[in-house]
Amino acid sequence: MELRDYQWEVIKPALEGKNIIIWLPTGSGKTRAALYVAMRHLETKMNAKVAMIVNKVHLVHQHYEKEFKPFLQDRFKVIEISGDNEEKCFFANFVKKNDVIICTAQILQNALIHESEEKYVKLTDFTLLIIDECHHTHKDGVYNRLMESYIEKNISKERNLPQILGLTASPGTGRANSFEKAVDHILQICANLDTWKIMSPKNQTSDPVAISKQPKKQYDLVSERTQDPFGNKLKELMRRIHDYLDKTNCVYPEFGTQTYEQKIVELEKEGTEEFNKKKRTCALHLRKYNDSLFTHDTVRMIDAFQLLDSFYKQEKAIRTLPDPTEHLLFQLFDDNCAKLLELAEDVRFENPKLSRLEEILKDHFQFSSESRGIIFTRTRQSTHNLHDWIVANKALQNFGINAASLTGAGHSNQTKHMTQNKQQEVIQSFRKGHLNLIISTSVAEEGLDIPQCNIVVRYGLMTNETAMIQARGRARAEESCYSFLAKKGSKEMRREITNESLEDLMKRAIKHVQNMTEREYEQKVKELQKQSLIERKVKNQKKTELKNLFNPDDVLLHCKGCDAAVAWGSDFRTVERTHHVNVNPNFKYYYQVSSDRVVIERQMQDWSPGRYIRCNCGQEWGYEMIYKNVTIPIISIKYFALQTPESRIAGKKWKDVPFSVKEFSYSQYCLENLDLMEDDDD
Repeated sequence: MELRDYQWEVIKPALEGKNIIIWLPTGSGKTRAALYVAMRHLETKMNAKVAMIVNKVHLVHQHYEKEFKPFLQDRFKVIEISGDNEEKCFFANFVKKNDVIICTAQILQNALIHESEEKYVKLTDFTLLIIDECHHTHKDGVYNRLMESYIEKNISKERNLPQILGLTASPGTGRANSFEKAVDHILQICANLDTWKIMSPKNQTSDPVAISKQPKKQYDLVSERTQDPFGNKLKELMRRIHDYLDKTNCVYPEFGTQTYEQKIVELEKEGTEEFNKKKRTCALHLRKYNDSLFTHDTVRMIDAFQLLDSFYKQEKAIRTLPDPTEHLLFQLFDDNCAKLLELAEDVRFENPKLSRLEEILKDHFQFSSESRGIIFTRTRQSTHNLHDWIVANKALQNFGINAASLTGAGHSNQTKHMTQNKQQEVIQSFRKGHLNLIISTSVAEEGLDIPQCNIVVRYGLMTNETAMIQARGRARAEESCYSFLAKKGSKEMRREITNESLEDLMKRAIKHVQNMTEREYEQKVKELQKQSLIERKVKNQKKTELKNLFNPDDVLLHCKGCDAAVAWGSDFRTVERTHHVNVNPNFKYYYQVSSDRVVIERQMQDWSPGRYIRCNCGQEWGYEMIYKNVTIPIISIKYFALQTPESRIAGKKWKDVPFSVKEFSYSQYCLENLDLMEDDDD
């Protein structure tokens, strides 16, 4: 294993057993440096055991296949464990039998608090913990939850804690607007990771920035549409809904913006808590119009129309007996549907961003069959829309562009989720050259190892400096290009320019922290660690108080769609501390079961998914869980309003409900419902 001079320089303290963060640009070999530290650690430390943790599933396989397996498997036992393989069910056993474990941070965190012998591990079971993309070790992120336990044990002088090695290309500034706050942010990350020092090369003769082949940056800015009849029509319909709501005297933010979306989310929450069906329903429809405007601003007009049209087709199928508000909103769309479609198909007013994107892709694909690129966009919906546009574009197809979408594995209300196997398939096809263009959400910003990529387009994105640095780092080929495509004078353009200043601020802040005296640095880190410990205790106490605020028997759940009272808080249990199920056998009379079965890619240990469930009014609720031989409904709290002894609140997340939920007992459930189950069989 050969290392460059700057890699030797940054890993020296880690080879001595110190906790460090390696700060190197994307593509300059952080993982290879960490791999060497792991190898020397395994060779020299008694009973050594290494864990490499990552924040995205596809990185588990990548680090295993490209780094750890090729270099270590002849001498050490290396295993990859992620959410899509069965090894996680026996995590503790595989930890005992292997020298190196590569897994997601969430799997390790779950194992640290698990009750079963097959899954439970302790931090002290490991001697070295490598944390990839360690800048995520802040706030309530899983990295930080994992490290909070480490810091607490460290303050208590517990022995045999693992050595920490963090890797990052972009610690960021934490939304700092001054040098002092940027320094505080860097110090907080150091404290969270119990870092002895942030390591980066001092020797400029082996500049890792040059080695990592930084791309040329260009701003591709387009003007607003000179005329926008389709967008104006959408806004006209939104104003008519506001008139119906008697909100004409209210000053609303501009339609089609994130600020407006936040206002509509609040309006829907008000409608739920007040049980003002008119307000809640209008908010739901206005949000969909706003989504359509987002799509209109991002991709084709026809995509924006189809998003709205699909929404209304689905709502009409579900709401078989619409109330007066739903009937009015259905009629409003029906009356204007033909006109919207006509305007959406008028190519004279198409999105100018698409024309510019076509030029960029032609520039990079027409002269080389080896070209590869990534387009980063904000939503899953826009990744699919851009993919459809590229496939339908004959000029681009003539240049041999073979594209695919890459999105997250979680479920979404707008689009089908992407399974982890499908993610891997797309990434592998891109790496091997079978695909030469990926349209991706932020899932591909960090860690995706494709050195040949020579064009990266950030398509109308407004994110922070860390995301900018990570996305730019995907372009690693010779004479590669990083394009920022947006409207002239837009918030997105202004944010990208600000990000460049924040990147410089981040670098100055890191250098300042690196140059602090050892005593000053150590004192500051210890203060921050103690402060974080106190804040966590206060926060946990507040969570406990919230969970015990009301007796579960006193909290009544109402369907968000029709306000029907359908369950008490005491009817619910948790399965694996994650899934909230209703164990009241009478609950089944309140909902309908769809014909569609839920598809979950990975195999669960004790249960499998059944079918989707909806309230009798059509409101979505969740889906069935087939737990061993019984079927119970998993419920999403966001589809309900909670009537407490004091007030009515909109459900958001189960962790925020003001009552405690007991753990599900299979044996107790079967005993209590045995007679009912036998009756159902008869």
